[in-house]
Amino acid sequence: MKKVLGLLLVGSLAVVFALSLSGCGTKEEVMEDITIEPEVVEDIEGVVEGDIALDDVPEETIYVDILSKVFADINFEFDQYRVLDSDVPTLEGVAAWLRENPEARVLIEGHCDERGTNEYNMALGEQRALAARRYLVGLGIDSGRLSTISYGEERPVAFGSTEDAWAENRRCHFAVSM
Repeated sequence: MKKVLGLLLVGSLAVVFALSLSGCGTKEEVMEDITIEPEVVEDIEGVVEGDIALDDVPEETIYVDILSKVFADINFEFDQYRVLDSDVPTLEGVAAWLRENPEARVLIEGHCDERGTNEYNMALGEQRALAARRYLVGLGIDSGRLSTISYGEERPVAFGSTEDAWAENRRCHFAVSM
């Protein structure tokens, strides 16, 4: 676990560094503006050597990572709002987590791909959110803890007019509040 966290941190630092170099201007201009403080260098060296411990990672980070796995998006077939068998384990996991956290509330967001009219996609997104809500209620979750909203095609996670992009955008997303 320590090595995985170390690699994740090193990878994140590399991405941040690369992004800082990709701004406007020449490479020389950007390099002149970068200064690395000595304590940052020591921190990076510790990570590279794998010295990071799970205790050093903020508890909120671990919790958010767990929640992103529990509350993974569920997807739908084209022009459908039936919950797929492949998404049942996700919904069962959401229900189990909600049983363990009775103070939590969930907003279920319904989304669509870009095909169809705005009005049609808003209605279909709502049907998708309601289907996920009905499934969770069927698993014993109090309906008062679950609300729905449709974003239709307005908030895509994948861009492009391809089957893969459309499939990713036909989804329900779960937003948790405590």
